[in-house]
Amino acid sequence: MPDAGGRPGEPSHLVVGHVARAHGTKGEVFVWPLTDQPENVFAEGEAVILGDSEGGMGEDAMTVEVDRARPFKRGLLVGFDGYPDRTAVEPFAGRYLLRPRETLAAPEPGEWYYHELLGLEVETVSGESVGRVREVFELDPTDMLDVVNDAGKSRLIPFAERIVRQVDVAGGRLVIEPPDGLLEL
Repeated sequence: MPDAGGRPGEPSHLVVGHVARAHGTKGEVFVWPLTDQPENVFAEGEAVILGDSEGGMGEDAMTVEVDRARPFKRGLLVGFDGYPDRTAVEPFAGRYLLRPRETLAAPEPGEWYYHELLGLEVETVSGESVGRVREVFELDPTDMLDVVNDAGKSRLIPFAERIVRQVDVAGGRLVIEPPDGLLEL
């Protein structure tokens, strides 16, 4: 795992949630958490950065402090200090929440931030090139890698131990052992 400075091009801030919409009349928003530790990130008194609708630090990015958070359906209802009503938080809808990379826990061994997987060259254990990771989709029961080859053909590869044999972020490659038929889809 690179340090907070990271590899060249490593982001200084990471997305931790997405504000879907305002909820109720008391200044809460419905947030889809995009972190494995929402209880830490969205704890009372924690600061998050309200970014833009693309997950970046747009011109109107600003720091907001979590006043309260509670589970709701498959996400969280979050209220921010200084934003007492629905009208105050309605402009937050559709924007991403970010945190400085150094404030987040480093991934455990065998875990990676998704942005670290993007662009990795995917090859089979026998050395056959499959393509590059274009996107990572969080799905149940396993996450999926969208891998695109030089001809532009896209394949979804399960990001599962039984298939992914090696992730070498520093070396820029990911090695898979695909079951019969997976690469023919």
